[in-house]
Amino acid sequence: MADEVILLDYWPSMFGMRTKMALAEKGVKYEYKETDPWVKTPLLIEMNPIHKKIPVLIHNGKPICESLIQLEYIDEVWSDAFPILPSDPYQKSQARFWAEFIDKKFYEPSWKVWATMGEELVAAKKELLDHFKTLETELGEKPYYGGEVFGYVDIALMGYYSWFKAMEKFGEFSIETEFPKLTTWTKRCLERESVVMALADSDRIIEYVYVMRKKFGAE
Repeated sequence: MADEVILLDYWPSMFGMRTKMALAEKGVKYEYKETDPWVKTPLLIEMNPIHKKIPVLIHNGKPICESLIQLEYIDEVWSDAFPILPSDPYQKSQARFWAEFIDKKFYEPSWKVWATMGEELVAAKKELLDHFKTLETELGEKPYYGGEVFGYVDIALMGYYSWFKAMEKFGEFSIETEFPKLTTWTKRCLERESVVMALADSDRIIEYVYVMRKKFGAE
Protein backbone atom coordinates (compact mmCIF):
# COMPACT_ATOMS: atom_id res chain seq x y z
CA MET A 1 0.00 0.00 0.00
CA ALA A 2 1.30 3.46 -0.92
CA ASP A 3 2.26 5.90 1.82
CA GLU A 4 -0.34 8.50 2.71
CA VAL A 5 1.41 11.80 3.27
CA ILE A 6 -0.44 14.99 4.24
CA LEU A 7 1.03 18.39 5.05
CA LEU A 8 -0.94 20.83 7.18
CA ASP A 9 0.60 24.18 6.37
CA TYR A 10 -0.08 27.87 5.76
CA TRP A 11 1.30 29.49 2.62
CA PRO A 12 3.53 32.21 4.28
CA SER A 13 5.16 29.80 6.74
CA MET A 14 8.93 29.65 6.38
CA PHE A 15 8.82 26.43 8.36
CA GLY A 16 6.37 24.77 5.98
CA MET A 17 8.48 25.87 3.01
CA ARG A 18 11.34 23.82 4.46
CA THR A 19 9.20 20.70 4.65
CA LYS A 20 7.97 21.19 1.09
CA MET A 21 11.57 21.49 -0.13
CA ALA A 22 12.57 18.26 1.62
CA LEU A 23 9.57 16.33 0.27
CA ALA A 24 10.34 17.59 -3.24
CA GLU A 25 14.01 16.63 -2.98
CA LYS A 26 12.91 13.10 -2.02
CA GLY A 27 10.25 12.96 -4.72
CA VAL A 28 7.51 12.30 -2.17
CA LYS A 29 3.95 12.98 -3.30
CA TYR A 30 1.68 14.46 -0.65
CA GLU A 31 -1.66 16.13 -0.07
CA TYR A 32 -1.42 19.78 0.91
CA LYS A 33 -4.03 21.13 3.32
CA GLU A 34 -3.99 24.90 3.77
CA THR A 35 -4.35 25.50 7.51
CA ASP A 36 -4.56 29.03 8.91
CA PRO A 37 -2.60 28.94 12.20
CA TRP A 38 -4.83 31.65 13.65
CA VAL A 39 -7.78 29.27 13.27
CA LYS A 40 -7.28 26.18 15.43
CA THR A 41 -9.06 23.59 13.31
CA PRO A 42 -10.11 20.27 14.83
CA LEU A 43 -7.57 18.45 12.63
CA LEU A 44 -4.73 20.76 13.71
CA ILE A 45 -5.64 20.33 17.38
CA GLU A 46 -5.84 16.56 16.95
CA MET A 47 -2.51 16.29 15.13
CA ASN A 48 -0.56 18.85 17.18
CA PRO A 49 -2.35 19.02 20.56
CA ILE A 50 0.69 20.44 22.40
CA HIS A 51 1.57 23.50 20.29
CA LYS A 52 -1.40 23.64 17.89
CA LYS A 53 0.92 25.04 15.23
CA ILE A 54 1.74 24.34 11.60
CA PRO A 55 3.39 22.73 9.77
CA VAL A 56 2.31 19.23 10.67
CA LEU A 57 3.48 16.33 8.53
CA ILE A 58 1.09 13.37 8.70
CA HIS A 59 2.52 10.06 7.51
CA ASN A 60 0.08 7.16 7.40
CA GLY A 61 -2.06 8.84 10.05
CA LYS A 62 0.82 9.66 12.40
CA PRO A 63 1.76 13.33 12.99
CA ILE A 64 5.30 14.70 12.97
CA CYS A 65 5.59 18.26 14.31
CA GLU A 66 8.31 20.92 14.11
CA SER A 67 9.93 21.54 10.73
CA LEU A 68 13.52 20.57 11.61
CA ILE A 69 12.28 17.30 13.07
CA GLN A 70 10.25 16.79 9.91
CA LEU A 71 13.38 17.23 7.77
CA GLU A 72 15.16 14.51 9.73
CA TYR A 73 12.12 12.24 9.61
CA ILE A 74 11.78 12.67 5.84
CA ASP A 75 15.49 11.97 5.41
CA GLU A 76 15.31 8.74 7.42
CA VAL A 77 12.03 7.37 6.02
CA TRP A 78 12.83 8.05 2.36
CA SER A 79 16.52 7.24 2.71
CA ASP A 80 16.91 5.80 -0.80
CA ALA A 81 16.72 9.26 -2.37
CA PHE A 82 18.67 12.53 -2.02
CA PRO A 83 20.35 12.66 1.45
CA ILE A 84 19.44 15.79 3.42
CA LEU A 85 21.70 15.26 6.44
CA PRO A 86 25.34 14.19 6.12
CA SER A 87 26.14 10.63 7.18
CA ASP A 88 29.30 11.62 9.08
CA PRO A 89 28.41 12.05 12.79
CA TYR A 90 30.48 15.21 13.25
CA GLN A 91 29.17 16.88 10.11
CA LYS A 92 25.65 15.90 11.14
CA SER A 93 26.15 17.50 14.57
CA GLN A 94 27.36 20.72 12.93
CA ALA A 95 24.37 20.80 10.58
CA ARG A 96 22.01 20.42 13.53
CA PHE A 97 23.86 23.18 15.41
CA TRP A 98 23.46 25.70 12.60
CA ALA A 99 19.84 24.81 11.90
CA GLU A 100 19.12 25.33 15.60
CA PHE A 101 21.03 28.63 15.50
CA ILE A 102 18.72 29.81 12.71
CA ASP A 103 15.59 29.04 14.71
CA LYS A 104 16.83 30.12 18.14
CA LYS A 105 18.78 33.26 17.17
CA PHE A 106 17.75 34.36 13.67
CA TYR A 107 13.99 33.82 13.85
CA GLU A 108 13.02 36.43 16.45
CA PRO A 109 14.74 39.49 14.93
CA SER A 110 13.68 38.30 11.45
CA TRP A 111 10.05 39.04 12.30
CA LYS A 112 10.60 41.88 14.75
CA VAL A 113 12.31 43.87 11.98
CA TRP A 114 8.98 44.19 10.17
CA ALA A 115 6.57 43.92 13.12
CA THR A 116 7.93 46.59 15.48
CA MET A 117 8.78 50.29 15.54
CA GLY A 118 11.21 52.67 17.21
CA GLU A 119 13.92 51.36 19.51
CA GLU A 120 12.66 47.81 19.28
CA LEU A 121 13.02 47.92 15.48
CA VAL A 122 16.52 49.40 15.73
CA ALA A 123 17.60 46.66 18.13
CA ALA A 124 16.01 43.93 15.99
CA LYS A 125 17.74 45.21 12.85
CA LYS A 126 21.16 45.25 14.55
CA GLU A 127 20.65 41.72 15.86
CA LEU A 128 19.39 40.47 12.50
CA LEU A 129 22.35 41.93 10.60
CA ASP A 130 24.74 40.41 13.13
CA HIS A 131 23.14 36.99 12.56
CA PHE A 132 23.23 37.40 8.78
CA LYS A 133 26.95 38.15 9.12
CA THR A 134 27.48 35.08 11.31
CA LEU A 135 25.68 32.90 8.76
CA GLU A 136 27.68 34.39 5.88
CA THR A 137 30.94 33.78 7.77
CA GLU A 138 29.97 30.16 8.38
CA LEU A 139 29.19 29.71 4.68
CA GLY A 140 32.60 31.12 3.74
CA GLU A 141 33.70 30.04 0.28
CA LYS A 142 31.61 26.87 0.26
CA PRO A 143 28.87 26.53 -2.37
CA TYR A 144 26.49 25.19 0.29
CA TYR A 145 26.52 25.06 4.08
CA GLY A 146 27.33 21.37 4.07
CA GLY A 147 30.09 21.79 1.49
CA GLU A 148 29.53 20.71 -2.09
CA VAL A 149 26.00 19.39 -1.62
CA PHE A 150 22.70 21.18 -0.94
CA GLY A 151 21.33 19.92 2.37
CA TYR A 152 19.87 20.39 5.83
CA VAL A 153 21.15 23.87 6.76
CA ASP A 154 20.50 25.21 3.26
CA ILE A 155 16.87 24.07 3.52
CA ALA A 156 16.59 25.49 7.05
CA LEU A 157 17.71 28.97 5.96
CA MET A 158 16.12 29.04 2.50
CA GLY A 159 12.78 28.56 4.23
CA TYR A 160 13.18 32.22 5.23
CA TYR A 161 14.05 33.42 1.72
CA SER A 162 10.51 34.53 0.79
CA TRP A 163 10.64 36.84 3.80
CA PHE A 164 14.02 38.43 2.94
CA LYS A 165 12.39 41.16 0.83
CA ALA A 166 10.09 42.15 3.70
CA MET A 167 13.05 42.20 6.11
CA GLU A 168 14.93 44.48 3.71
CA LYS A 169 11.96 46.79 3.11
CA PHE A 170 11.04 47.44 6.72
CA GLY A 171 14.58 47.12 8.09
CA GLU A 172 15.91 49.42 5.37
CA PHE A 173 18.95 47.40 4.34
CA SER A 174 20.09 45.38 1.34
CA ILE A 175 21.16 41.76 1.70
CA GLU A 176 22.83 41.84 -1.72
CA THR A 177 24.91 44.90 -0.77
CA GLU A 178 25.85 43.86 2.74
CA PHE A 179 26.13 40.09 2.32
CA PRO A 180 27.35 39.28 -1.22
CA LYS A 181 28.42 35.70 -0.46
CA LEU A 182 25.03 34.95 1.06
CA THR A 183 23.40 36.45 -2.03
CA THR A 184 25.44 34.18 -4.32
CA TRP A 185 24.39 31.22 -2.18
CA THR A 186 20.68 32.11 -2.44
CA LYS A 187 20.95 32.38 -6.23
CA ARG A 188 22.61 28.94 -6.32
CA CYS A 189 19.82 27.47 -4.18
CA LEU A 190 17.20 29.07 -6.42
CA GLU A 191 18.50 26.99 -9.32
CA ARG A 192 16.85 23.99 -7.66
CA GLU A 193 13.27 23.25 -8.65
CA SER A 194 12.52 21.90 -5.16
CA VAL A 195 13.35 25.32 -3.69
CA VAL A 196 11.53 27.45 -6.25
CA MET A 197 8.35 25.37 -6.06
CA ALA A 198 8.29 25.53 -2.24
CA LEU A 199 8.74 29.28 -1.85
CA ALA A 200 5.95 31.83 -1.50
CA ASP A 201 5.97 34.97 -3.65
CA SER A 202 7.98 37.69 -1.87
CA ASP A 203 5.61 40.50 -2.92
CA ARG A 204 2.64 38.55 -1.61
CA ILE A 205 4.54 38.13 1.66
CA ILE A 206 4.93 41.93 1.88
CA GLU A 207 1.17 42.34 1.39
CA TYR A 208 0.66 39.84 4.20
CA VAL A 209 3.16 41.74 6.37
CA TYR A 210 1.12 44.95 6.04
CA VAL A 211 -1.89 43.06 7.38
CA MET A 212 0.17 41.63 10.24
CA ARG A 213 1.68 45.04 11.08
CA LYS A 214 -1.81 46.40 11.64
CA LYS A 215 -2.56 43.38 13.79
CA PHE A 216 0.57 44.06 15.86
CA GLY A 217 -0.05 47.83 16.01
CA ALA A 218 3.02 48.72 13.95
CA GLU A 219 1.06 50.68 11.33
